[in-house]
Amino acid sequence: MVTPASTDPAQRVREVVQPVAEAAGLVLEDVHVSPAGRRSVVRIVLDLGDDAIGSLDLDTLGAASRDISAALDAADPVHGQYVLEVSTPGTDRPLTELRHFRRARTRLVQLTLRDGSTVHGRLVAAEADGYDVETAPGTVVQVDPAQVARAAVEVELKHVHDEGPHDEEDLD
Repeated sequence: MVTPASTDPAQRVREVVQPVAEAAGLVLEDVHVSPAGRRSVVRIVLDLGDDAIGSLDLDTLGAASRDISAALDAADPVHGQYVLEVSTPGTDRPLTELRHFRRARTRLVQLTLRDGSTVHGRLVAAEADGYDVETAPGTVVQVDPAQVARAAVEVELKHVHDEGPHDEEDLD
């Protein structure tokens, strides 16, 4: 049994899970360990890498979950019994890091700026020096990241990826 050095349970879990997530090509977004009666609940949040567009599929998430479970069993960073929950950030995650904005490219977003105004549209590019948001067809506004107070992806039931004829495979 290999026990990580940290005394914080979440940090011990993070030390075990980080290499597993990286080996799967994923980003370890968050780790929470909380008591739940006689057990603990270990919540792991995984995401795709910085430049990936789309969602983490269930097969990849399932495989990563099995690998994480095996690594936690081998290292035993959580004392006693625990329930493991492995998930993705979901669409309600606020966009707070450049990586989050890059992952949200092609998505409909709402940015609330520090002056109280909002920018609403499709995020077409995200770089450290600015976010490009298409607010209307052919109209792209560049937003300075330092001016963004809050940002979130808006849920769309259907999203057309191209301008040509569409079949079911073209819809989000």
